[in-house]
Amino acid sequence: MGIWIDCDMGFDDIAAIMVATAHGLDIDGLSLVFGNAPLAQVRRNAAGAAAAFGWTFPIHTGRENPVLGTLETAQMILGDTGIPTVGAGLPDAADLPHNDAFQALCDWLGEDGEDKRILALGPLTNIAAICLARPDLAARITELTWMGGGVTAGNHTASAEFNAFADPEALAIVIAHELPLRMVDLDLCRKVTAALFDVAPIRVAGGKNANLIADMLEGFINIATSRGRDAMALYDPCAAVALVAPDCIGWKQARIDVELHGTLTRGRTVVEARAAHAESFNAQFAETVDAISAKSIILDALRLEASR
Repeated sequence: MGIWIDCDMGFDDIAAIMVATAHGLDIDGLSLVFGNAPLAQVRRNAAGAAAAFGWTFPIHTGRENPVLGTLETAQMILGDTGIPTVGAGLPDAADLPHNDAFQALCDWLGEDGEDKRILALGPLTNIAAICLARPDLAARITELTWMGGGVTAGNHTASAEFNAFADPEALAIVIAHELPLRMVDLDLCRKVTAALFDVAPIRVAGGKNANLIADMLEGFINIATSRGRDAMALYDPCAAVALVAPDCIGWKQARIDVELHGTLTRGRTVVEARAAHAESFNAQFAETVDAISAKSIILDALRLEASR
């Protein structure tokens, strides 16, 4: 069964793609959006990843700025490339063709046949563009699984998770168009973590990319260890687990909205799940996860790629 992936191509995006491909999901297309880094760097990351891992699915260039407001990236945490590493980095590769993500998404959504499932791993700007310009095609999306938001708190600010904060208007547009949103939020992802001892099995896997994947995973984990934590949340791959192993995650119906104003509250996702408000429910959020199984699925996918 095919899916579309929309992402900002950091390490955890790459890991999510590995989870999807390891479990036999066909990637019909991948669209890029600003987020972990500006779009030009996201394109370089995607070109390097495609060259390193032999990706053959089409990659399309999406939006470089949010619907409103100024560009916000995660480079303060992730570094200039958006992919921290302790050694090897993605190879330099020929520039990607400037295939337009908007047109590609429209073409894909317009095709007859199978369900239209999207795995979104960054700001929702590309999806919002479809909602605004082609609401008829947006209505054909049968499932939008998004890594973003926070039920209780944020990370980029005290209130807001990064993907929501980077373009809250895009999230508001998606919500207003009543897309079938499934939110895999910070609280859920923080239950599925990797520690430094998880790196060694990948490093010794024996494939040509073993050290590359291990170095990027260790660099990613060091974001947490440099702040006094033992392990790092495996954010984007958790959203991929929701597709490949649906029994691992328990969903709850809720009303999800996003704050668009306030220096302290902009980008905050407000989740109302009390039964008394059921008539207003418009989405689902991932409430529970089998953290042991989810971690195993993710690390097994990385080891599989590292063994090739």
